[in-house]
Amino acid sequence: MRVDSGSHRGTRLAVPEGKDVRPTSDRARQAIFNILVHGFDAVAEAKVLDVFAGSGALGLEALSRGAKSLIAFEKDRAAADCIKRNVAACHETERTTIVPGDALNPPEAHRYKRFTPADLVFLDPPYAQDLIAPALTTLKERGWIAGHALIVAEMGDRDIFTLPAGFQPIDERRYGKARILFLRHAA
Repeated sequence: MRVDSGSHRGTRLAVPEGKDVRPTSDRARQAIFNILVHGFDAVAEAKVLDVFAGSGALGLEALSRGAKSLIAFEKDRAAADCIKRNVAACHETERTTIVPGDALNPPEAHRYKRFTPADLVFLDPPYAQDLIAPALTTLKERGWIAGHALIVAEMGDRDIFTLPAGFQPIDERRYGKARILFLRHAA
């Protein structure tokens, strides 16, 4: 896998091994960023939060395309180490913080003032575990998500999703077995 566009275009990214790690396909990632950049103008200068970050590819792609900063949440140690290697490969250690924790029980955002609240949020949890709604609710409560934030959530095409209070659906796309939801935090 490689960074698709921007200042880090072509940088090879490592992918952690494991059955719960399922990187967003290149096709879906390219489509997501075309929508974010050209449809919403949501990437330039954004504070990005990449939840269930895996390899960190979505957050690093955002930095490559002009985002201001990145916080990556990952509780799996091997995946967090992989993100650290990818951040170093992109020379983005100054603008990136890796939080080795659970998105369902994150620390208070005020501990990371320089990077929060996030304007652009990626959620890409393991499929079929119904983690997106509870993660959004907890992240909102703990101050991680800005009032105008755009959220991109990926789930399996057959996963059931109940929209939590305070979020509005904007768009939905399907790429193979992935269902991509675009939401707006309506604080």
